[in-house]
Amino acid sequence: MTREERIQKLKDRLLEMQRYENELYSGGACFIGGVDEVGRGPLAGPVVACCCVLPRDYDILGVDDSKKLSEKKREELFDQITGSALAFGIGEIGPEIIDSINILEATKLAMKTAVEEADRMLMERSSACIDHLIIDALKLDRVPKPQLSLIKGDANSVSVAAASIVAKVYRDRIMVSMDEKYPGYGFARNKGYGTAEHYEGLKRLGMTPIHRRSFLKNLH
Repeated sequence: MTREERIQKLKDRLLEMQRYENELYSGGACFIGGVDEVGRGPLAGPVVACCCVLPRDYDILGVDDSKKLSEKKREELFDQITGSALAFGIGEIGPEIIDSINILEATKLAMKTAVEEADRMLMERSSACIDHLIIDALKLDRVPKPQLSLIKGDANSVSVAAASIVAKVYRDRIMVSMDEKYPGYGFARNKGYGTAEHYEGLKRLGMTPIHRRSFLKNLH
């Protein structure tokens, strides 16, 4: 594939991923927040959500479901997305709250926080509020905004995909720093997921304050 063909493929993909946003713009929406989370499955660390409001003429190529991208590409896009977004917000919920209210409710709380933070930034920058949300697979009952719950939103909506990249890079950086604080579990590599190295560390060293007790009941 030539360079021109690769670029055209990325342009076609971007156009495809803007379909839901364009439908909402046609219906009168002005500021759309894409919402996604990362970290529902790990044994350690926070669940992190991002809400990202992209400009209507967003044209940075390569944005896609964060799981489809290399770490290098995610880092590159993180800077481009946060630099060009009209607004973005992060919600981070730690292990203690995850253990007390369960991971689904913690995820929704992280998303709610991310929306509020993005709204605050948008208000400061544009004196406007997010008027529609596109959320990956969930509905936020406690967020009084029109919402589109989209299955595989991170693969079908450019706003949700951008949020997935920002959330993923933000959380990965946390887990790399946790690897320095709590060596022996491989957090820099496994990001808190249950790899053989991680379980070996648990067996040898026990749990840290960032482990989710509700996910490791048999190790208490």
